Amino acid sequence: MCTYLTQKIELDGAAKGATGWFTLSDGAVYVDHPYHATHEHTLNIDFTNPGEGPSARVAVELTEEAALALVEAIQKALAAAPPGLASGAHARAAS
Repeated sequence: MCTYLTQKIELDGAAKGATGWFTLSDGAVYVDHPYHATHEHTLNIDFTNPGEGPSARVAVELTEEAALALVEAIQKALAAAPPGLASGAHARAAS
């Protein structure tokens, strides 16, 4: 079911879209009808940089099960990384 609730978040990273790599600045997560996935509802994630125009967007449509598996995989990957490595603090300290 569509919640019409969008969780917005500021991001710091990069994504590869149709025209190449762009800096991420924003994200949105919501449950709605998908545009392309063949399911009635999906968890949708938009990675964007509005300052770089409409081509600076990557959209993801996931089933509930896939979204929960992704959350778990992200948590495991971050837990396995040395402290500060995933945050970029290690790279900034080395330069």
